[in-house]
Amino acid sequence: MNQDSQREQALAPLSRHSKSQPWDMLIIGGGITGAGIAREAVRRGLKVLLVEQKDFAWGTSSRSSKMVHGGLRYIASGDVKTTLHSVRERERMLNEAGGLVKEMHYIMPHYKGKFPPPWIFNNLLRVYDTLAGKRYHKYYKKDAFLRISPNLKSDKFLGASQFSDAVTDDSRLVMRVLEEAVHDGAHIINYLKAESLLTDEQGLVIGAKLVDTSTDYPISSGSSAPANDSGGHYDVYAKVVVSATGAWADQLRMEASQQSEATFRKQIRPSRGSHVVISRDRLPIDQAYTLLHPVDKRALFVFPWETRTVIGTTDLDNPPLDDQEVGITSAELDYLLLAANDLFDQAKLTREDVISTWAGVRPLISASSASDDNSDTAEAKRVSPSKEKRDHSVWLDHNLVTVSGGKLTTFRLIALDVLKICQPLLPQIQMPVTDDRVFSSPATIAEQQIAHPKFATLPTLLQQRLQGFYGRKLNDLLALAHEDDLTYIDGTNTIWAEIRFAAHFEQVIHLDDLLLRRTRLGLLLPQGAMTVPISSRLQQICQQELGWSEDKWQQEVQRYTQLWQRYYHLPTAI
Repeated sequence: MNQDSQREQALAPLSRHSKSQPWDMLIIGGGITGAGIAREAVRRGLKVLLVEQKDFAWGTSSRSSKMVHGGLRYIASGDVKTTLHSVRERERMLNEAGGLVKEMHYIMPHYKGKFPPPWIFNNLLRVYDTLAGKRYHKYYKKDAFLRISPNLKSDKFLGASQFSDAVTDDSRLVMRVLEEAVHDGAHIINYLKAESLLTDEQGLVIGAKLVDTSTDYPISSGSSAPANDSGGHYDVYAKVVVSATGAWADQLRMEASQQSEATFRKQIRPSRGSHVVISRDRLPIDQAYTLLHPVDKRALFVFPWETRTVIGTTDLDNPPLDDQEVGITSAELDYLLLAANDLFDQAKLTREDVISTWAGVRPLISASSASDDNSDTAEAKRVSPSKEKRDHSVWLDHNLVTVSGGKLTTFRLIALDVLKICQPLLPQIQMPVTDDRVFSSPATIAEQQIAHPKFATLPTLLQQRLQGFYGRKLNDLLALAHEDDLTYIDGTNTIWAEIRFAAHFEQVIHLDDLLLRRTRLGLLLPQGAMTVPISSRLQQICQQELGWSEDKWQQEVQRYTQLWQRYYHLPTAI
C-alpha cells in the first residue's frame, strides 16, 4: 500500500458521520493525554475520533525525559497525594507493559556539606517505597560505590542512595496506547488540524473545522475523498469535543469562551525542557544519576537511554507557542554540560561529544495570574517553572472539555478525570469498567516463539522489547519482516523490521515521523541517521512500503536534514 492509499484509508472514517449522526467524542491532540482518553472512551462504547495537527506524539509526548516516575520531590514539598497516585501508576505500567516500561535504578550521590545528607534522603526513600508497596532503596558506602562507579567525583564523597523508578520510550508508549484504542474501535488520524470550532445557535461547541496538513498538494484525483471534503477541509461534528493539546490548550479554550485575547485569562505556562544525548563511551553509566546543579541547585538527571547517555533537563519559561519545533539554546547546552562535568569530573564533556539534542514544552498550570499580566509586579510574583505543581486541570467551556498539565506517568488517571467531566454530556459513559488494564495481554513470548520460529532465534531482551513496544501488533511486524530485517541497526537496539512495520502500518507521512518518533534513530545515531549505509536502506524501505519515488525521497531527506540540524543537534546560535 503506497502513501496516498494509506492516507485515503486514514481519512475514510470522516465520511461516516454527519451533523445528524455525530461522533460521540472528537479528541483533538495525539499525545499521551489524548491517547489515554481515546483508550478509556472507546472501551466504554463511545464512537471516538482522535486527530492530531502534526504527527502522533509530535509535541511534549516525544520530548519528555522518558521517565515513568512517582515524583520523589513532591513528597518533600508535601504533595503526597500526587506521589501516591504516580507510584501506583508506575507499578501498573511495569506490570502491564514490560519491555516498554522498564525499571531503572537511580543514584543520589552524597557529598560532605551538600544537600541532601544521606539520613534525610533515605528517610524520604522509605516513605517513597511505602507508597509503592515495595522496597527498592538501599545505601552504598563510599568505597563500595566508587568501585562500581569510578567516574564519579570522589572529593568529599560520602556514599550514595539508590532507589528505583522506570524508563520508557515515550513516543512508542503513545503509539501502544493508541493501538489499544484502535483495536477497540477508535479512529485516529495525524496531520489533521482543528482550525476552529463549530458551534450551535446557543454558542455550544458541536464539532470542529479540520484541515489536512499532511501535504501542500491535494490527494490524488483518483482517491475516494470523504463527501464533505473541499480541498482537504472537513466539518466534523461530535456530541463532545475534548481538547488535549497540552501547551497549546489555551488557544481553543479562548475560542470556546467567546472572549477576546485581551480579556481571556490564560492558564497554561509553557516551560521548555531540553536534553543532550552523548555517546555511552564518553560517559558509561548503567544507572540514572540525580543531582543538584552546582549553580542553581535545580534537580536534574544523567541517565542511560537506549544505547546512549542523556543529560537533562532544563526548566525555563518558553516564548509564546506557534506550530513550529522548539530546540535547545546555547545557554541550556552549556548549563547541562556543566552539571555533568561537575558530577563526573573526569569526563570533560564538550559540544563535540553531542550526538543530538531535544527540547519539549511542558504545559504547566500556572499558580499565579502572571501568565496574562505583563506588569512588573505580576512577573515578580511568578514562581520559577521548577516550582510549579505538575497537577493536571480539566475545564468545561460551552461544551468544550479541555485538559492540560499532569505527568506522563498518570495519563490513565487524567483520562478518567476527563471522562467524569464528559459524563453529563454523554450519559452512556459507564464508570468504571470491569477490565481496567490499559495494555491488553498479547501472546506470551513462548507462544510467539512457536508461531514465528524466527522470533525464537532473537535475543531474549529483544523479544521482550518487541513484545512491549508492539503488543498484539507484533504478529504483523513479524509477518511483514523480510529475511534480513530481524537484525539490529548498528549502534542501536532497533531492528530493521521496526522501520518497515512503522512505514507500512503507522501513518508515516514524513521522514521525521519515522526517525524521530516511530523509531528514535535520529536521536541515537550521528547525523540524525543520515549516514550512507543507514540512509541507503531507509530509502529502500520507504520506497517499498510508502511508494516514495527518488524525487520524493530526496525532498524528504532535505526537509528532515534541515529540521534535524536546526532543532535536534547543536543550537544555531553559539
